[in-house]
Amino acid sequence: MAKKAAPEEDAPVSLCLAIFNASFKLRAAGKKVGAVTAWGAGTWGLLRSLVRDGPMTVPDIARSRPVARQHIQKLVNELAADGLVELIDNPAHKRSRLVRITAKGRTHYDAMTGRISALMRDLAAGIPAADLRRAERVIAEIGARAAERI
Repeated sequence: MAKKAAPEEDAPVSLCLAIFNASFKLRAAGKKVGAVTAWGAGTWGLLRSLVRDGPMTVPDIARSRPVARQHIQKLVNELAADGLVELIDNPAHKRSRLVRITAKGRTHYDAMTGRISALMRDLAAGIPAADLRRAERVIAEIGARAAERI
């Protein structure tokens, strides 16, 4: 049975549902090709933040997501135990140490990034780049508006 087209006034809700649905399926596809490890997609995102922004405190990482500080602390502890990140002294704050990616973490991040990039190029094959860029802009704008409300 064909799905009914959503009325135009439901377009924002339909987009939100499509994003959520795609996210679940992308995560499952990522697991299948090894792009999403047992640590999960959160690992790649956290390592990406450290590569892009340099060492950060756990509270700063949590605020940038936004997720609970405890969630980030648990992930940082797991990654530190595996040698992917390290905690270093923070000259700006005695009690809040900085999380820094290690060489092993950078190697792991680069490998995950390669697998994610290959998967996404495969999934996006045949879709015009202009369409992909427009979709990115729309989703980024909605995300920015949501960030203003949290």
